[in-house]
Amino acid sequence: MRMQAAIMFEQGKPRPYASSNALVIEEVELEGPGPGEVLIEVAAAGLCHSDLSAIEGIRPRPLPVVIGHEGAGIVREVGEGITDLKPGDHVITVFVASCGVCRNCVRGRPNICTAGNAARAAGTLLSGAKRIRRLNGERINHGSGLSLFAQYAVVGRRSAVKIDPGIPLEDAAIFGCAVMTGAGAVLNTAAMQAGDTIAVVGLGGVGMNALFAAVAGGAERIIAVDANPEKLGLARQWGATDTFLATEPDCAEQVRAATDGGVDTVIETAGNIRAMELAYAITARGGSVVSAGLPAQGANFSYMHSGLVSDEKSIRGSYMGSCIAERDIPRFLGLYKRGKLPVGSLKSGFLPLSEINAGFDRLADGNVLRQVLRPNM
Repeated sequence: MRMQAAIMFEQGKPRPYASSNALVIEEVELEGPGPGEVLIEVAAAGLCHSDLSAIEGIRPRPLPVVIGHEGAGIVREVGEGITDLKPGDHVITVFVASCGVCRNCVRGRPNICTAGNAARAAGTLLSGAKRIRRLNGERINHGSGLSLFAQYAVVGRRSAVKIDPGIPLEDAAIFGCAVMTGAGAVLNTAAMQAGDTIAVVGLGGVGMNALFAAVAGGAERIIAVDANPEKLGLARQWGATDTFLATEPDCAEQVRAATDGGVDTVIETAGNIRAMELAYAITARGGSVVSAGLPAQGANFSYMHSGLVSDEKSIRGSYMGSCIAERDIPRFLGLYKRGKLPVGSLKSGFLPLSEINAGFDRLADGNVLRQVLRPNM
């Protein structure tokens, strides 16, 4: 079938992206699903900072590629061997294609599946196939096994979780990354308990979902830290008890003074070294830092090794919120239905495929939370 897709032919194009055409809208051919694969009509896809990092060239991708890793849609066709999904089912996509049999999957950590990671690096589906091609026959790489910046997508069965059709797909899309990554970092990786003190450094879509999860989980005190005063205002509206401006030179000292020496658990979601160093600096003795933001490859942050030991601080990474998608998406949707994860309030607007580059310009400016692409509008 033919469809419209946003293709990235090169990384690191200059801003504004609307002028440099960082993503090129082109008619392409999409093959039908192979065994164990599903054809999805993409109803909604979020513009995430990870996608922006790919456009900027911070995170290398095999080229050309159709990126887009956070979304929801409607099943239109299923491949051989699939019996638990049918055309018309609504699904949320999962940006790690897990095999179910590797060491990490068997240990209950499909978010760091060995085969899925290799497929992502190669720009293929888990099967090794590339289902998108240009009209001249050139094969297009898949982004995260999904390629959602297009009207349709072929994905592996384990990259789709069936959901209640009554949930608006524009809201459901945000669960594919921002919710799993942010809420999962709090409730899974950090295993926050009611009564804990927690801080969130970085208030984009992922950070706000971490904030929502901290509120839903009964944190006693929730500290929000960001460089944008408007986002701090929103954080206070949505449950933060304290807010601090990250651009203040003594921000870390302010937080430590206000918390009697530091915070029990700090969730870093900004994906840059300054944010990570700030997160570590505001962590209390015996506390932990969970980093869920993806920095540039090769980036390193420094800390005093003796302090790590004598203060018994811990540092943990969190990829996709340490989620098992089949378990955690229904769990988080339950919180959403009870009003505990108000993801709809994060939407900064809708846009058609033709306006995707302008959307990434707005994201790079740092003044939006979650813009939602509607490729078929």
